[in-house]
This record gives sequence, C-alpha cells and structure tokens, in this order.
Amino acid sequence: MFSFPDDYEEGWTLQNEIKKDGIGLHTGLQCTVIIKPTDLTGFHISFSDEPNKVFPIDISQVRHTPLCTTIDLNGKRVSTVEHLLASLVGSGLTHAHIEITGNEIPLLDGSAIGWIEEIQKVGMINSISSPRPRPEIKSPIFINKGESVIFALPSKTLKLIGLVDFPYKAIGQQMFSINLSPNNFVKEIAPARTFGFLDQLEELKKAGLIKGGALENALVCNGESWVNPPLRFSNEPVRHKLLDLIGDLAFVGLPRAQIFVYKGSHSLHTEFASSLQEVLT
Repeated sequence: MFSFPDDYEEGWTLQNEIKKDGIGLHTGLQCTVIIKPTDLTGFHISFSDEPNKVFPIDISQVRHTPLCTTIDLNGKRVSTVEHLLASLVGSGLTHAHIEITGNEIPLLDGSAIGWIEEIQKVGMINSISSPRPRPEIKSPIFINKGESVIFALPSKTLKLIGLVDFPYKAIGQQMFSINLSPNNFVKEIAPARTFGFLDQLEELKKAGLIKGGALENALVCNGESWVNPPLRFSNEPVRHKLLDLIGDLAFVGLPRAQIFVYKGSHSLHTEFASSLQEVLT
C-alpha cells in the first residue's frame, strides 16, 4: 500500500508517468497532461508539439490573470496551473516533468484530489538528485494588497492559517489552520474545490472566462446557500484558498515559516513567492 512521505525534507519523483485529460476552466477546451519521473531538480514543463524544449518553472514566468495562475514560457502561455502544482508540491514531490497538450491545465473536479489519486496509483520513489533548498526566512515578511494580507514568521516547520470573509451568508467568515505535511495536505486540503458566485457568472462569461465552468467542477454559491451541495468540508472555501496558495508557492518551494493569509489572491501569493525567491538568491 503506497503511503506519502512524512515531511518535505527528502527528494521524491514519480515511479511511473501519469496521463490525465479534461476541460480547461477558462478556455473550455480539451487539454492533456502527462507527468513524468525525472532526475532534473524541481518542476519542468514542455509542450507535446515541442517535446525537446523543457522549461524549469520560475516565479518570474507568472503573468497576472483573473481567477487563476498563468505562466508564460518563452511566449507560450499555460493557464490554471495552481491545482496541479499544489498536488505535486503538497504531496511531497520535488522532481517532475509536466508535458502539456493545449494551453490550460484540466480543472478535473475543481480540486487537487484527481491528481493525488493518480500519484497514489503510480507511487513515488526517492530522487537521484537532491531537492531544491526550501526557503527559510530570517525575519517577518508582510505584504498587503488592498484588504488582502499575507504575513509570514520564521519557523522550523510549515504552518498555514487561512481566513476568508465574504458578504455571502453561505460562506461568511471562515478560518482554517494546518501544520502542513504530505499526508495532511492529501486529507485536509486536496479535496477542497474551487468556488464561484451565481451573481458573477454572466459578467465572467462576458469577459471570456469560465467557458469550461460547470456544476461538476466548481461549487456555486447563490448567497444564502450552495447550488450544488453537499460540501466536502463545512469550511471548504477557505481550504481551497490554501490549496491555491500552496500551488503558487510551488514556484519557489514550500518555506519553513508560519504563514497567515487573509483574503488571499493569486497576485498576493505571487508577490509573497517573489519575496521568498529573494531569500534563496
């Protein structure tokens, strides 16, 4: 029976490759991802039409897009990478080669659990090469963008504390804290799905977004309640916000820190990750 690593200290890659396809949230187009074992340290991406061009992921590749994390790899863009990257880094993988057909990562059911189940099927083995060093901060980091705040303190381990505050009764204020480990990620964070609001759907569609959005791949809130219950956790939205944060941290590695995030967003996470990158360089 396969079990995930106990912590994030060792190097791990897949035992065999994973192939998964599905619909992209924003493009609505079919896309395919193959995740392969590799001896190359970190996460690398290539495209099926140019398999020999391999790009190591880096925080400088991130481009601002609404509602997801998009990266620009030498002029080719890939959207909605955060759930897949969260699955890899959260489960303890440190070495992976991602081959993409299309320009968006499949949304699957809106969470990370589909990727985790595939990782469980093939298993993980220790990598030949060492993992990248994890960011270790020496002094507090504080970043705010409007009402959104992220605050990190030095720590030997990784603890995440998330807080959301929505004007919708079905969500309201929610808080969740977790001492992150691969097993805790798999049980407590990976199943949490993305969510949206009924009163914003038309506006997003007019903006050319969420073409692949459906009740099968996102929780939809109509203010007072959920259009498509049941929830997997009573506080599923705040857990999903932490899932997004973990995915965005994959660009620099999971830090040794206590991190508090209030009203997190991809742009806030990216700015925080950039500050962690400065610690590493």
